[in-house]
Amino acid sequence: MKPTLLERLSQFLTHAPEDRAQLLEVLHAAHERRLMDDDALTMIEGVLQTSELAARDIMVPRAEMDVIDINDTPEKFLPFVLHTALSRFPVINGKRDDVLGILLAKDLLRLYANANSHEGTSEFNIRQMLRPVVFIPEAKRLNVLLREFRAKRNHIAMVVDEYGGIAGLVTIEDVLEQIVGDIDDEFDFDEAEDNIMQGERGHWRVKALTELADFNEHFKLALPTEDADTIGGYVIAKFGRVPKRGEVLALPALVEGDASSLRIVVLRADSRQVH
Repeated sequence: MKPTLLERLSQFLTHAPEDRAQLLEVLHAAHERRLMDDDALTMIEGVLQTSELAARDIMVPRAEMDVIDINDTPEKFLPFVLHTALSRFPVINGKRDDVLGILLAKDLLRLYANANSHEGTSEFNIRQMLRPVVFIPEAKRLNVLLREFRAKRNHIAMVVDEYGGIAGLVTIEDVLEQIVGDIDDEFDFDEAEDNIMQGERGHWRVKALTELADFNEHFKLALPTEDADTIGGYVIAKFGRVPKRGEVLALPALVEGDASSLRIVVLRADSRQVH
């Protein structure tokens, strides 16, 4: 005999979670019973987490920000814009604490139009193209920030510390990645590409899922493989947590007696894993 509606309702209320920890237990139990898939569980956990995380937890640190100095000529900053392949740039006046506005990469298309006309780039006035800059405190909660991003149709904000200095920046993509997971950006890999790719000036880009044995073989290292199977796992184990973008881990010297070391810089990471 099937339970009545009142009985089912009573059963639900009796076992209703009383706090967030219990709610997560219910969600994980539903996942184990295949009532929801991996993506759904991850997104729900991400939504819950946005109310616990603040801008400081996911921001791009001040030292890692890609900025344009208003005192530079287009000939100087255009190669930088093309190399980074970002869509928005804070424009500063000599120092990173003096942010004048936000420049959209698409607005620079006028430069190319002028290059084929009599005006050239000498008539280009970057000040006229700046969008207003939004400043937010480090403690701003991500759920509140996302709501403001949507309401004001803004995509980037500068994070300031308690003294009014620039601590970093955060984008709407950074917030959304906490909910939906990884979103393609300028540091993404093509799945068909190798796990280890050589860059410029002695730099290499390595997928976090690269087997630690393969990493050791490629860089002639002997990192222990007892506690981690991948280089991403090794990095997390060394930090004791999931590191943020821009954090650095120095590895042992490549050659015994050599004072130099190999540095790993985290290019991409979210609250759950490095990439």
